[in-house]
Amino acid sequence: MYWLIEDEEQLSVLINSGYKEAFIEVIPYNNNIHPSINSISLIYIRPINARKGFIVCVTHSECLNALNTRIDALISKFNVLYCRDKKEMLHYFPTKALYDINTPPTTYIRPTTKAHEIIYRKHGDEPDVNLIVPIVKHYELCEQIFDDLKANINLEKTKYNEFFNNTVSLVFNYIERSGIQIHNETFEKHFYPTVDKRVYTQFNLKTTTTRPSNKFKNVNYAALNKDNGCRKSFIPSNDYLYEIDISSFHPSLSCRLVDYTFPTVDIHSHLQQLYGVSYAKSKELTFKQLYGGVFDQYRHIEFFKKIDIYVKDLWYEFKQKGKITCPISNFVYKRDVLEDMNPQKLFNYLLQNLETSMNVRILWDIIKILKNKKTKLVLYTYDSFLFDWDKEEEQVMDDIKMVFSTYKLNIKTKQGYDYDFR
Repeated sequence: MYWLIEDEEQLSVLINSGYKEAFIEVIPYNNNIHPSINSISLIYIRPINARKGFIVCVTHSECLNALNTRIDALISKFNVLYCRDKKEMLHYFPTKALYDINTPPTTYIRPTTKAHEIIYRKHGDEPDVNLIVPIVKHYELCEQIFDDLKANINLEKTKYNEFFNNTVSLVFNYIERSGIQIHNETFEKHFYPTVDKRVYTQFNLKTTTTRPSNKFKNVNYAALNKDNGCRKSFIPSNDYLYEIDISSFHPSLSCRLVDYTFPTVDIHSHLQQLYGVSYAKSKELTFKQLYGGVFDQYRHIEFFKKIDIYVKDLWYEFKQKGKITCPISNFVYKRDVLEDMNPQKLFNYLLQNLETSMNVRILWDIIKILKNKKTKLVLYTYDSFLFDWDKEEEQVMDDIKMVFSTYKLNIKTKQGYDYDFR
């Protein structure tokens, strides 16, 4: 069989080959265009039981024909399609067959070839630059990716693998698809020139702690400046931007870990009274102790007494067993993988994983509510959820607030005509 599939007859042979499992990689028009609005140039299919992979030509300068009509027929023939990044691949093929074999904490950097580097240097800004990179070089690159990751196919499928593939990848793909409406003049003032009315975020899920970062085209959507006016760039396509913030999120999550309940919903005000300091200072003290270790003078406070014991017990388990397992996600932090660990750093990792896992559950419930609705979830940043809200869907927002109540989390809300709610 040919390695380059560029006519209907060749494609039919591959479709009817009987292969049920394969590795898949997409070559888009340009790697720097967001996959939500990108187009496919080539598809690399490597059947697991085959000796080689195949390049299916969709559109390319070297192809005789454009095979863009029967790709779905090809994809549907596979029971499992292993991939490098399921969240990304879902933009091109929203199929249940996709399975990510590159889960955290592994960070895989997609390789290049000399030909790619030279052409990208000269023509990287062209929206269809990959159509002029020789197909054989794309093939070489994809074969390398498969060789790098193929061993992961036979690894034991853990509970975390299932959580990541069946839930995590899907919810963050949903958010990326939504995009955010922008005011072009303001956006260009703070970021980069664009004629598009909408920009797209891109989550990196493959981090050491599993807490996702969110950056695209050098815009850090997870840490937009609150003081320089850049948030005015983001506006609703419906009526309002509506933000839901979880109050005292990390202290609340810590309570679940140590089995402690504060006597009031306002955790920071309660601790303020115990500290005998201002509200702002109280928050500062609380977070310093959660992330850096309990101060001697506050070990008598029941919450911190329990935190201190939990951190020590967690560290003991980590040293004795060589690993700890996170609640909800079942992600495993392994001693032989992590460097320069200490008790407090381990606790911080666990807390970040719990934060992300809890939010994934929340996001899943929210997305179900938003199905077929005009209101969209457009941005997620750790303890904050931003919606592009159609005011006629008031019940929708009430239902979303109820999700947080179900998880026993207190929230604060804001709304406005842009993301700068001051």
